[in-house]
Amino acid sequence: MCGIAGFITAGDQFLYDEMGRFLAAMTGAIIHRGPDDDGLWSDMEAGIWLGHRRLAIVDLSPAGHQPMLSASGRYVIAFNGEIYNHLDLRKELEASTPTLTLPLERGENVSLWCGHSDTETLLAGIEAWGVEATLKKSIGMFAIALWDRQTRTLTLARDRIGEKPLYYGWQGGGNEQVFLFGSELKALKAHPAFAANIDRGALCLLLRHNYIPAPYSIYQGMAKLEPGCLLSVSLAQPEPKIWKYWDAVEVARAGVVQPFEGTADQAVDALEVLAKDAVRQQMMADVPLGAFLSGGIDSSAVVALMQAQSPRPVKTFTIGFNEEGYNEAVHAKAVARHLGTEHTELYVTPEQAMEVIPCLPGLYCEPFADSSQIPTFLVSQLAKQHVTVSLSGDAGDELFCGYNRYQMTNTLWRKLSVAPVPLRAFAAKGITSISPERWDGLARFIPGAVRYSSLGDKLHKGAGVLASCTVDDLYLGIVSHLRNPADWVINGKEPPTHLKGARPELEGLNDVERMMALDTISYLPDDILVKVDRAAMGVSLESRVPFLDHRVVEFAWSLPLEYKLRDGQTKWPLRQVLYRHVPRELIDRPKMGFGVPLHDWLRGPLRDWAEGLLDEPRLRREGYFHPAPIRQMWAEHLSGRHNWMARLWNVLMFQAWLEANEHA
Repeated sequence: MCGIAGFITAGDQFLYDEMGRFLAAMTGAIIHRGPDDDGLWSDMEAGIWLGHRRLAIVDLSPAGHQPMLSASGRYVIAFNGEIYNHLDLRKELEASTPTLTLPLERGENVSLWCGHSDTETLLAGIEAWGVEATLKKSIGMFAIALWDRQTRTLTLARDRIGEKPLYYGWQGGGNEQVFLFGSELKALKAHPAFAANIDRGALCLLLRHNYIPAPYSIYQGMAKLEPGCLLSVSLAQPEPKIWKYWDAVEVARAGVVQPFEGTADQAVDALEVLAKDAVRQQMMADVPLGAFLSGGIDSSAVVALMQAQSPRPVKTFTIGFNEEGYNEAVHAKAVARHLGTEHTELYVTPEQAMEVIPCLPGLYCEPFADSSQIPTFLVSQLAKQHVTVSLSGDAGDELFCGYNRYQMTNTLWRKLSVAPVPLRAFAAKGITSISPERWDGLARFIPGAVRYSSLGDKLHKGAGVLASCTVDDLYLGIVSHLRNPADWVINGKEPPTHLKGARPELEGLNDVERMMALDTISYLPDDILVKVDRAAMGVSLESRVPFLDHRVVEFAWSLPLEYKLRDGQTKWPLRQVLYRHVPRELIDRPKMGFGVPLHDWLRGPLRDWAEGLLDEPRLRREGYFHPAPIRQMWAEHLSGRHNWMARLWNVLMFQAWLEANEHA
């Protein structure tokens, strides 16, 4: 795992040494992504400056140093990620490309490979097959900057689902324009051409989603390359050309059109074979490796498949909290004991968790407000003390129908949608007339309600979407923290996204499948994968997600919904794979989020911190938010009448990020 950064410029306003210092500052800003080595490469005449920070995982020798030149010298690459099948690609290259061996006078052959890094394999593949064909053959996660010295063209590429980040954009004007690119915005900000102008439309998106979806970023003129995309740009053709080499929406549609034709049991067999191979490939490393283990279905399945293929106990890590309703460590410990892993757990005090909060604006280079960022950082910090690579169970929910909203839509929406909208709106008003805390107290008297944690919050959120006219409205309401975020942002106008204003064509998918597809192209890459990448890389830990092997993704989409949501159980095929390794009594329990009790902390130990950021004169002075709705919501939260933590946390994370960046 690494970090990349660089720029293209035709301007001669700076001297060579100055531009070298700019590039060094850019890579220095992301040293946490690669503390083991750094590399700078440039061609001032061509206008390209390419930098790299290395976290050595495969081929720890100098042969893995980057930026790396191809064998012919035509291409230069800065690569962040892992290509898990690169040894298979080498064999294919060796079999099909005779020039990869050099005959000696004595009749011997010596390989032209300088080392055994996947970067070198990528370059050889690009020379033999081209960029797009090589990426289509590759199984992995990556963000790539490739310079073609012959055509003087820069190509940027991002992996299929979006595990690795990549920002880009033109800054400056006239002959002094600079095209900046890099793994994190903090690298781009180190260049003097960077103009840190906040995009109020992106701020609206943050308030709706708690993250800023691609292609937008918090800064005007800077974008995220979307997953599965290639981008080409040059001084001769400065308008970036972007196209997809893999499309999650197309995969979803293709899976529905040509579904898996075997039985449910055969689907489980096939899934285990695929998932086991994905895990095997992702256990490739020349450094210590382990896994996050929460004790839930997804992480337990990954660890079980790891342990089944490991000659020694797998290192597993979990954190626990003493607060009721927030601790899965006891379940993780039971799974670890059954599988025989080398398990490490850490019980975190509220004080330790709150110590992470001041670090968040630095960890996340743009505002990010998924509060599970706190425990994710803590478990990454714990794992880094023992390993350099950690596998996780992310994406199981999106691929195998795991979220409660899928089950709710499947079982309740058809019944609710036949009721008149005014009647549903009246029912919603009745639900919200009772506070979330009161609902939680009543839960013990409601049959089956004790299965749900934070019942009151879930009922209030559900009430907010009862008046939806369509399932698309229902979904948008479920995933929105604010229905009309532009009302909170001064001069705010919400831009179109995959969820609102620019929905992809999802013909052929049923209601639940539409939700799953939208989550796969929005919530998964822009929330879950951002959260894990920044938290792990913040401590120089590489995170890997076996379920995002594109073969697993494509297979999951081929499974009929009734195989995923079966007999009232979500993630049915994944559960069956897991039950072959772990007794179901260790797994079957209500789904629990990975969070911390921020709503209580905001009323207690974090109150003064939050009050300082939400101070009305401050909000007016900064000029981004209308203070009235925020102050009203803050007062209602403090009173205990409502739990507005999620909405307030979005504002607080922007305010904390703004404060940190103003003083940077």
